[in-house]
Amino acid sequence: MKTANKSRQLLGYWGCDSRQKLEALLAKSILHSFREIPIQKIADSNAVGENYPIWNVASTEVDRPQNQQTNKGDITVQIAALSASGLCTYPSNNGLLLPDAWANIRENCLILGREPFGRVTLYWTQIGQTIWFASRLQLLLNIREQPEASIPGLYGYSCFSYVPTPLTPVQNVFAVTAGMELTWECDRDASMILPPKSQRLLEWQESSEKIQNETEAIDQLQNLLKDAIGRQIADINSNETVGVFLSGGLDSSVVAALLVKAGVKVRAYTLDFGEAGISEYPWAEQVASALQIPLVKVDAKPQRIKQVVNAAVKALDLPFGDGVTVPLYLLNQAASQETAIVFNGEGGDQLFAGWTNKPLIAASVYQAANPTDNNNFALQYLRTFHRLWGCETKVYQPEFYAQIQNLHPQDWLLEALNPASGASLLHRLRRASLMLKGAQNIHPRAANLALDCGLKVRSPFCDFALADWTFQLSGELCLRGACEKYILKRAVENWLPAEIVWREKRGMGVPLTSWCFNEFWHQIGDWLNPAVLLSEKRWQPDLADRIISGKFAAGIQGRRIGEILWLLIMWQIWRSQILGEEVKHKSWNHPFWLPRSIWSYRQRWAK
Repeated sequence: MKTANKSRQLLGYWGCDSRQKLEALLAKSILHSFREIPIQKIADSNAVGENYPIWNVASTEVDRPQNQQTNKGDITVQIAALSASGLCTYPSNNGLLLPDAWANIRENCLILGREPFGRVTLYWTQIGQTIWFASRLQLLLNIREQPEASIPGLYGYSCFSYVPTPLTPVQNVFAVTAGMELTWECDRDASMILPPKSQRLLEWQESSEKIQNETEAIDQLQNLLKDAIGRQIADINSNETVGVFLSGGLDSSVVAALLVKAGVKVRAYTLDFGEAGISEYPWAEQVASALQIPLVKVDAKPQRIKQVVNAAVKALDLPFGDGVTVPLYLLNQAASQETAIVFNGEGGDQLFAGWTNKPLIAASVYQAANPTDNNNFALQYLRTFHRLWGCETKVYQPEFYAQIQNLHPQDWLLEALNPASGASLLHRLRRASLMLKGAQNIHPRAANLALDCGLKVRSPFCDFALADWTFQLSGELCLRGACEKYILKRAVENWLPAEIVWREKRGMGVPLTSWCFNEFWHQIGDWLNPAVLLSEKRWQPDLADRIISGKFAAGIQGRRIGEILWLLIMWQIWRSQILGEEVKHKSWNHPFWLPRSIWSYRQRWAK
């Protein structure tokens, strides 16, 4: 049995304030946040007295490559770096492979950057004339006095189920957007930090070269997939067993098959949701049997979910409202007892125009008639998130609602949907999916969960050579009729059972609505207590009652009931577990203290 290492993280400062005060605050935060985690402190040995700017970093993992030299002759020193996979995979312009997130200094400049897939988060805040930066939001909460929830951050979360970057859910704390570098310069004469300048490192965009020939595309894709897996197993010895999270869907099954074909020892992990919902286990079992690898069924029934939800929220660091997050935490927990490296199939939908693109094609009808109206196309895209956008008057208390009147969530989508990125609608949607649902939701939550459990997580579909190649594909090779990810299926159809390759995509069937009406029934009254919501002055106090009674909105029925309730629940747990807002004055003025059978009888009688 393997004992998981502690979470990998970093915290540092760079600026012009008192070294004594900065060091005292750093030491205090280390004591509070890192606790028993071994740390490596890197001090600027050349900075003495008030020779600004000064800097320091505390990190649990420091892998500093050689200094880099720019075309202008400037020397850039990497003072902190973190990679979810334990590998440096992002190819920079000067030929070096970079980690997932980094902090560099160059003369009197600080540079914070993230690779474009967005696997490792990086945050910053300015206090006085000092920039503090950290890989986890919680580390900066210890730096700021009395952190408060961000109104735009909460509103964005309610629209997307994640907080859109560069926002965070905390006032005056910001995220470095995936695929961006932020550079601060110090005015040494005035001992002031100038506002940051941003630079996009990579543009996902349609290639001018098009691959039309299916046979040629299949051959190229098979080689690219094998090369991608080869790069991610280069440091794995022949006796080491790695884990793979196996849902029985196409993407995770492809990753498992590639690992087996490469001669790696593999142990697969899949989720067991119990009797409710659509079980993925039979499909995962079929894949594991075909590949002759052991399969571990991980208990993700509602009782286990309730036991670990608080710990999962702390591991996630950010509020993520998708129902899959806590089950994924259980997968990471289980794998961390037996292996140090896990693989997943995340990113396949974004690269190959997966099933989530189907409803987006409908928006093209409007776009074709109004090609210059990108704002309205963004509104069409916004609707596909199926969250609480458009329900603001029903969701928020009047005081909070008044504060979001000038916020327009479509503005957070416009760069990702930039029509200049290519003429093909499908490639524009793929770009948007990579930049939004991938880099701001799927990949950071996967990395946060794995890092918290001491795991290295590797996503073979997050491969830059592979991603660049997909933007050369003709639309027909991605989406052929009703068949999504067509070229990927053709490339791997001889590696896996046909039933796995060609079955209809359903998504992970977390039975949230069933759990909310049954095992979570009484807990909802605690998580979304009306008196607590009223005192917080954000959500309307009877929100849970109206949602579960079917009186909230016509479009929120069936599976949407559980999804929306879970979105609200995860925010409420985050604001108490992470932000530290006190929960008090709970009331019994809600239906969830009743047995559900009595509530159902009252509902029928009321009709």
